[in-house]
Amino acid sequence: MAQLIKLQDYISRYGWDVYRYPTQYIRLKQDNWKKLYEEWSNPEEGTEEEHLSSETMKQSRFSRLKRFLKREVESEEEKKEEHILPYSEAELKQYYLDNLMNFQLKWATSTVTDTSFMNRSYYRDPTLKYFLQRFPDTYLIMYYPIFNIRNTPVDGEILLISPIGIEIIKLVEENQGAYIIASDERAWMLETGSQQSKILSPLIALKRTEKLVRSILRMEAIDFPVQKTVLSRANTIVSNSENYSTKIIGKSEYESWFQQKRKLASPLKSSQLKVSEILLKHCRTTSIKRPEWGEDFHPFPVGRGENHA
Repeated sequence: MAQLIKLQDYISRYGWDVYRYPTQYIRLKQDNWKKLYEEWSNPEEGTEEEHLSSETMKQSRFSRLKRFLKREVESEEEKKEEHILPYSEAELKQYYLDNLMNFQLKWATSTVTDTSFMNRSYYRDPTLKYFLQRFPDTYLIMYYPIFNIRNTPVDGEILLISPIGIEIIKLVEENQGAYIIASDERAWMLETGSQQSKILSPLIALKRTEKLVRSILRMEAIDFPVQKTVLSRANTIVSNSENYSTKIIGKSEYESWFQQKRKLASPLKSSQLKVSEILLKHCRTTSIKRPEWGEDFHPFPVGRGENHA
């Protein structure tokens, strides 16, 4: 599961110490998954339980899992949500990943001393969920960060920071079956059956973010690869011209692009963390002091790992 190091202008623990939290997250995630899997695969057995009906048995087992996976903070949406007992290992993994996403959102919106008021819709954001749950731990994600350039907020696109470079991604997804015709103009064409319309060229936002990122790295005398990508998982993109500075990934190219990302076998690198630290330093942050500052709390909500505040 990729790591969310920046979410818009919310305060982030990674901004507090980017050299500590990525490795701590990977270790905690692995340790807690092992403990959860052991608990799931070896449920407690007792004399009474052997005589319970099948339905009651499910509820009993689920109660133990709920206690084991009790979250540090429950949102109102989560309280109302119906929990489904994970029977299969695949369901258990998804259950675990969903809990980890809530945990990631906590780290991406608070530190030990400060917190930001996060828009609750991020708990249900399918694009954010996709980037967090489908990519390996060594990818660090900045999700629409707001950069602070000469005291002026400037919106950025999605940044995927891997050990080998930065990929700036502009997601373009229209109705299923629609064709996107790329060009060098400010507008791209959208064809749906016999209907034609125009959309703003995604290259404009990509170039703006690239310019910001490169200027920040240049200011800090850091040389790190930067790549721009137009990504559509739902639409075919037809390009009439070669664009060597930007990858155009449509529906037909998506699977190859995605598998390439998944297969990246590299640990976190110091250059990657340094670049992340520099970019985070130039991001806008809006937060307040935590009302519970001074209280002890558990930062990792899944499993029984030790407390690492």
